[in-house]
Amino acid sequence: MKKFLVGILVFMMLFSLVGCNDKNDSESTMDVNENGKITIWAWDPNFNIAIMEEAKARFEKEYPNVEIEIVDYAKADLEQKLHTNLASGTTNGLPDIVLIEDYNAQMYLQSYPGSFADLTGQIDHKDFVDYKTELMTLDGKVYGVPFDSGVAGFYYRTDILEAAGYSASDLADITWDDFIKIAQDVKDKTGTAMLAFDPNDGGLMRIMMQSAGAWYFDEEGNPNLANNPALEDAVRVYKEIAGSNFIKPTSGWGEWVGAFNSGDTASVITGVWITGSVKAEASQSGLWAVAPVPRLNVANSKNASNLGGSSWYVLNSSKEKGTAIEFLKTTYAKDVDFYQNILVDRGAVGSYIPSQSGSAYVAEDPFFNGQKVYADFSKWMSEIPAINYGTYTYEADAAIFGQMGEVYSGGNIKDALKKAEDQLKSQIQ
Repeated sequence: MKKFLVGILVFMMLFSLVGCNDKNDSESTMDVNENGKITIWAWDPNFNIAIMEEAKARFEKEYPNVEIEIVDYAKADLEQKLHTNLASGTTNGLPDIVLIEDYNAQMYLQSYPGSFADLTGQIDHKDFVDYKTELMTLDGKVYGVPFDSGVAGFYYRTDILEAAGYSASDLADITWDDFIKIAQDVKDKTGTAMLAFDPNDGGLMRIMMQSAGAWYFDEEGNPNLANNPALEDAVRVYKEIAGSNFIKPTSGWGEWVGAFNSGDTASVITGVWITGSVKAEASQSGLWAVAPVPRLNVANSKNASNLGGSSWYVLNSSKEKGTAIEFLKTTYAKDVDFYQNILVDRGAVGSYIPSQSGSAYVAEDPFFNGQKVYADFSKWMSEIPAINYGTYTYEADAAIFGQMGEVYSGGNIKDALKKAEDQLKSQIQ
């Protein structure tokens, strides 16, 4: 009997030790090395880098001895360097934290399994909008910390549309077919083009697709171009817009922005990150407003969508993984005031839900004639359909627009999309 009791006690002690060890292992990644150093890779000195410098300054107030090095790369250079290191299995030289564009998230997660830290349970992802969390989830595990949103809006010149007889209520809950009718009416009545339009740019196509909760790939990640009702409708809309007289053809960023800054066009439909460029023309203050984006004529399509956006990821090879995770947790996943500052200073609309009731988000904007534009964007952000971008968004873009010339010339849309799908499959398989 004594031997039995001793055995039970020994078993309980061992079980307790194992439990403690498991607990310590799971929590060890959250331990901060107060004399450690973390390195962060990102791009865009006026946006991502500047915002990360703000996060660094806030973290260093609590951990003054932690060294944080922020390395500024051109986006293409960062992606090439990250790919090269991960593909070769070389962890030396990798950062602790890296910025990854949302369209590329699944490509990295699926191509390099085990390379990124599982942040499930370490970051409260319920505090972020669903569509951002979805794109960084693989096999039920969440690997990133959501950052900026590319929530899209329909920016328009109120004076020009009012001259054509349209008010804000006429622009709510509209389809792309409604938009085309309004755009043609504005052109006929005012002589002003409605949109600057590059027929070879896929940005507007991606806005249309996500509003319908659809993408270029199915749920298993297979190319889905040939039998995709949302894509077919989006191509149809593109064809109508490209063949209209209410557009101003442009090529490149400078011409596109210049078109609405100069007053040559009456609207722009794109991500919220364009706000700074719209407001750059101070003489137009009070003449702009923002409406929800149009939706496609397909089931479940919404007047809410996204274009662009990026998120932060911790490398599993990081020697200071706990410090890196805590840094992201205390800034991007906790600090509401931080998000007010970066909205005011950099025009960054974060996807952290608690921040959206802050003072900067509910303020009236004189440039937009007193509209609480960021409160509106926050509402639309919560309505964006969550989708999986898959691993080859830009390759799909290229395949589709390789066939758009044929579509613009009167070719059959279904045939063009079948050719695009065949091309995409041959490229990625």
